Amino acid sequence: MAEDGQSLSSVRAEAPRGTLDARVDEKGRLKLPVSVTQYLEALGERRVFITTLNTSTALIYPMSVWRETEKMLGEPGEDADIREDVAFIANHYGEDSDIDGQGRVLMPTTLRRDLELEKDDVHLLFYKGRIEVFGSKVYAERLSAARSNLSEKVSALAKKGLR
Repeated sequence: MAEDGQSLSSVRAEAPRGTLDARVDEKGRLKLPVSVTQYLEALGERRVFITTLNTSTALIYPMSVWRETEKMLGEPGEDADIREDVAFIANHYGEDSDIDGQGRVLMPTTLRRDLELEKDDVHLLFYKGRIEVFGSKVYAERLSAARSNLSEKVSALAKKGLR
């Protein structure tokens, strides 16, 4: 219950900020940080869809967000073939997973093997309503790229209003 007597699900949930550390164990289970499970519970989500779209980072979608993504991928248009390919990859690597009583989700076998997430320390970031899961190698590469020319990047964004 929230402090004012409202149920947690009726309070606007805010996703955790920052990089959260976790680990995929030898059985392929990812122990979600408490702040993540609390956030998902506040949304009323106990089931997630775990996949990848780029074959370098895993994505954990609350089921409601995945349904919206699935709908978008199924829309017709000039890029229907692109959407179909992305949906195919998402379904090739993806599986539904329930969050167990200990706050763990089972990472799909093909996904965790191809992305080298087995028995690895991983880093979680919230982005666009989903949780991105970076393996240690990919995270180090991404961090290095983000640091490159950082002062120039910050200076350019400061001119656009970055505080």
